[in-house]
Amino acid sequence: MQSSPRCGARTRGGTICRAPALHGKARCRMHGGARRSGAPRGNQNARKHGMFAKDRTTERRQIRDLLDESWKLLDGLK
Repeated sequence: MQSSPRCGARTRGGTICRAPALHGKARCRMHGGARRSGAPRGNQNARKHGMFAKDRTTERRQIRDLLDESWKLLDGLK
């Protein structure tokens, strides 16, 4: 146990974490070595409400308009 590689993360106190790193990883289970650890990819909640809500609705409208134009173009080629 003493010779196992150590986690390279910094603690809140500024020192290096002394916990053993997980097998095949550079971090311990508390600093991101465990499966599914850490924050989720992208902040999906920010897009649902708040200051991004208006941007999201305009983005959906633009995508819908683009798809409508694409379908009309494809129907015209037939």
